Amino acid sequence: MNKLTILAISSILILSACHDSDDTSITPPPPTPPAPQNYTVTVTNLTANQVFSPISTLLHQASVSPWIVAEAASLPLETLAEAGDANSFSQVAGVSRVIVASGPLVPGATSTQTIAITPSVGASTTDLQLSVLTMLVNTNDAFTGVANIDLSDLAVGASVTIRSLAYDAGTEANSEAKGTIPGPADNGEGFNAAREDNNAVRVHQGVISQDDGLTDSVLNASHRFDNPVARISISRVN
Repeated sequence: MNKLTILAISSILILSACHDSDDTSITPPPPTPPAPQNYTVTVTNLTANQVFSPISTLLHQASVSPWIVAEAASLPLETLAEAGDANSFSQVAGVSRVIVASGPLVPGATSTQTIAITPSVGASTTDLQLSVLTMLVNTNDAFTGVANIDLSDLAVGASVTIRSLAYDAGTEANSEAKGTIPGPADNGEGFNAAREDNNAVRVHQGVISQDDGLTDSVLNASHRFDNPVARISISRVN
């Protein structure tokens, strides 16, 4: 092998070594998981003698509306308004979570739920909304709450407070008759699949009671209510 051949081979080896030393590609670290966002939902019962069913909070997409005034109630809303049970909302497409308080909310009392939300990597709360529902259990099908609060509008430390109306689900006649009311005034029937009213959600007109001349009513004047019936505050903690 002559000197020229040896020099050529040496040059190739040197160039190859230099190319290898210049390869600085590094695998990027995985993205940092988003930090949890914490919210509180506080509900106060403003009525004189209407017990609220366990406060139920829904987390859902903007496409979901738990109720719309002047439209027919969904089956989950009918179940909530007649029996105080919101769990069937978990079967609704677009609802990601249903959080139910541990027990009923008596008049004058306050219930607070703490909710932690961890967005997916690269996601935000832009399409994440919150609704709160509860039944006035000494009625046939009255409920109250707030629907479609956009959590992306709440900055850390901010809150929104709503004084909510009582709504009539429109799924059961407001007969106030014995055996038709699930609350302590009657301990009667809760959900009934038959729909016997005008089948449209509307603002509730209030109860009549036996003290007002409805002789078949199991309610008395203490069960009457005026709007608003609840104070609902939603706050972002961090």
